[in-house]
Amino acid sequence: MDLEPGLAEAAQLFKVLGSESRLRLLRLVGSAPRTVGALAEAAEMSQPLVSQHLRTLRQAGLVSANRTGKEVTYHVADLHVAHVVADALAHVQEPPADQPADGQNTSQHPQESS
Repeated sequence: MDLEPGLAEAAQLFKVLGSESRLRLLRLVGSAPRTVGALAEAAEMSQPLVSQHLRTLRQAGLVSANRTGKEVTYHVADLHVAHVVADALAHVQEPPADQPADGQNTSQHPQESS
């Protein structure tokens, strides 16, 4: 029984987002629509690997593709996902709650105090 609707789907989303390469590609297409070649160059990845990650992202509904002639341009399909990725990056880049922004840890552990 699903205790809270959407939890299973959210867990699947986080599985897809659990790849540094896919996060990089999402950030790139989130800043501007790009072709596979442009993504491969910007991400410093091979085109086949970029295509494989894009297939996973498309299947998850995170990116969409627009074809113009032979050229396929990818873009973020849902801005909520771009926000989730941006929030996750902001979270990991901020100092821990018990550490000031200047990087100096002023908290004392009980075994360190006299």
